Amino acid sequence: MLEQVQLQEILEVNYSNNGQLNLTKMEFKTLRNIENSFKQIRLYAMIFSLFCCGVVGFGLWQSYQFAEKQRQKIYVLDQGKSLMLALSQDINLNRPVEAREHIRRFHELFFTLAPDKNAIESNMKRAFFLADKSAFDYYNDLAEKGYYNRIISGNVQQRLEVDSVVSNFNNYPYVVKTYAKQYIIRSSNVTIRQLVTSCLLLNSVRSDNNPQGFNIEKFEVLENHDLEVVER
Repeated sequence: MLEQVQLQEILEVNYSNNGQLNLTKMEFKTLRNIENSFKQIRLYAMIFSLFCCGVVGFGLWQSYQFAEKQRQKIYVLDQGKSLMLALSQDINLNRPVEAREHIRRFHELFFTLAPDKNAIESNMKRAFFLADKSAFDYYNDLAEKGYYNRIISGNVQQRLEVDSVVSNFNNYPYVVKTYAKQYIIRSSNVTIRQLVTSCLLLNSVRSDNNPQGFNIEKFEVLENHDLEVVER
């Protein structure tokens, strides 16, 4: 009888221990499930954050691209009545063309002369907007030598044709050499002269008087000699 009671007590203890062990296992499994759930939530949160960052980055890049495209457009008023859209090219692609036009325009204004003081002064004033003091100094030197007075008193016409403008536009400031011909027209003959000049060309502010946005510095005449005289 005693042995049966002891056996029953042992079974009850074992059953109690097994129950506690099973309960502990269940609690541990629950904690593991909670920890795994938190890990999954953190993973999903990180993926969502990366996705949001990607969307924001893509949006910023698209906005920048759109702004760049808008900068390549100019709006032109057609006699103040209608609005036209024109696509503008990269400014750097046009700079060599604008530089040659700037040089050409300066030489035409500076060396094309009529036997009229007002016309000479008007041309010189426009030419000086395109160059620095070196061009003005050369003009003063010719004036002191009486060159313009002889043009006026002799009723001489002078015009210039630019043959070529040579420069390496990969190096700044641009060193420019200009080859041209002068035609000095008198009543009796036409003198053709070879003119070679050099200068430095620097970027400047665009304006109505300087539409290409360049400035000529260190202007110098390298050659200016007769090629032929043609009787009229």
